[in-house]
Amino acid sequence: MKKKIALLFLIGVFLMAVLTGCIPGDGTYSPDQPAGFFWGVWHGWIAPISLIIGLFKDGIRVYEPMNTGWWYDFGFYIAVISGFGGLSLSRKKNAKKD
Repeated sequence: MKKKIALLFLIGVFLMAVLTGCIPGDGTYSPDQPAGFFWGVWHGWIAPISLIIGLFKDGIRVYEPMNTGWWYDFGFYIAVISGFGGLSLSRKKNAKKD
């Protein structure tokens, strides 16, 4: 049982390190090389993690300010909606029969 908990903890730490490797607002992007559509999708998927890290570390944002504009926004919102709104679509609805 302890090995299973330790393994889950290590997997969680590894996933956090991987997911935060390309977090918005870390200075990776510039006006010459802004974040595009696919980075918007990625940043939308890791938005909850970015929010938590942003509470403790100054300069980290949920949304990348150096972006390509509409395409980045489109990718970001698609990921946010599919990640959070999609959860309710996949749940089974309990039908009450009277």
